[in-house]
Amino acid sequence: MKSFRPTTPSRRQMTVVEYDVLSKTAPFKSLTKKIKECAGRNSQGRITTRHQGGGNKKMYRMVDFNQNKLNIPGRVETIEYDPYRTAFIALVVYKDGERRYVLAPKDLKVGDEIVSAENAPLKTGNRMMVKNIPIGYLVHNIELAPGEGGKMVRSAGSFAEILGQEGRFVNLKLSSGEVRKVLADSLASLGQVSNPDYSLTVIGKAGRSRHLGIRPTVRGKVMNPCDHPYGGGEGRTQRGTRKPKDIWGNITGGRKTRDKKKRSNKFIIQRRKK
Repeated sequence: MKSFRPTTPSRRQMTVVEYDVLSKTAPFKSLTKKIKECAGRNSQGRITTRHQGGGNKKMYRMVDFNQNKLNIPGRVETIEYDPYRTAFIALVVYKDGERRYVLAPKDLKVGDEIVSAENAPLKTGNRMMVKNIPIGYLVHNIELAPGEGGKMVRSAGSFAEILGQEGRFVNLKLSSGEVRKVLADSLASLGQVSNPDYSLTVIGKAGRSRHLGIRPTVRGKVMNPCDHPYGGGEGRTQRGTRKPKDIWGNITGGRKTRDKKKRSNKFIIQRRKK
């Protein structure tokens, strides 16, 4: 992590991730596109997610989560920053000349060779079926169903551990502590996702949040009674309601929000610890 000289009160606490591992090149132009920003609004223009808007302009990198070029080795050309995700990405050039962006695992370096195959070598960055990965190995970018692309374990520093195979399924322990089953024929990439220090980042100042597209959040207790269930009162008042509520009066604390009939419940062996 990189810290700063305390030239201002905000600089004293501010930390950022060291970007020494990144290649000093521009993104590959044909694999980028502009995405229209909606600032948390739906198709009717109404705000559905608050506290979003502004921020620096950015281009979306088209990342290949499938990595379905089987048995064709590729060489890592660059390791790059991606403004749309917390992890780093790698530009891979395959033997047939095609280039694709993939999620970069930890310790992947420029010049390394990776491959996707049903039985690939047990090397960081390689992609293979989870049933062929030995117990104890860490994996990321895991498919929930064969052929649909990686859906799980894609954020910075995350990983899943192979616990063992039971029939058509393989048991995985996620970094949150949850244990769940995935189909044995699903693909997964070996290694932990890059940029594990991201969770240690300290924003430090309000302006940096605005650069990230995060607008200010106002506490409910400082609002008026017409604006929030916690609003009103003289000075520092207590909450005034038996249960914690959001701005619309919905109960937020101590209530389970996961659907009891959700189809994927049967694949969860052990829930994460609170």
